[in-house]
Amino acid sequence: MRTSYLSSLFFGLLASVSIAANAASADSTTTSPPAASVSTPAAAENVLKVNLNAATAEVLQKELTGIGAAKAAAIVAYREENGAFTSVDELIEVKGIGKALLDRNRDKLALD
Repeated sequence: MRTSYLSSLFFGLLASVSIAANAASADSTTTSPPAASVSTPAAAENVLKVNLNAATAEVLQKELTGIGAAKAAAIVAYREENGAFTSVDELIEVKGIGKALLDRNRDKLALD
């Protein structure tokens, strides 16, 4: 009888320690988000900007949201016909580019 009583106490002690250890590891994973989902201001500043005055149609298509082959070609054609862009807002003058599309890509555009 004494052996079963000691076994029960030992089992209870191990179960408590195991539960406490699992709870502690679960708390540490929920309080600190994974590195991939952390958004810091420094990470936002490292966004690669596309130079409207030098980018090829392929680069424009690849790097900008909502820009396919036809719109990328139209941007390059506009630039060749009218000269370098003087403002990012001038992109609205390109056929097929509207304000919503420009606003979606504004942070990715530069005029260097």
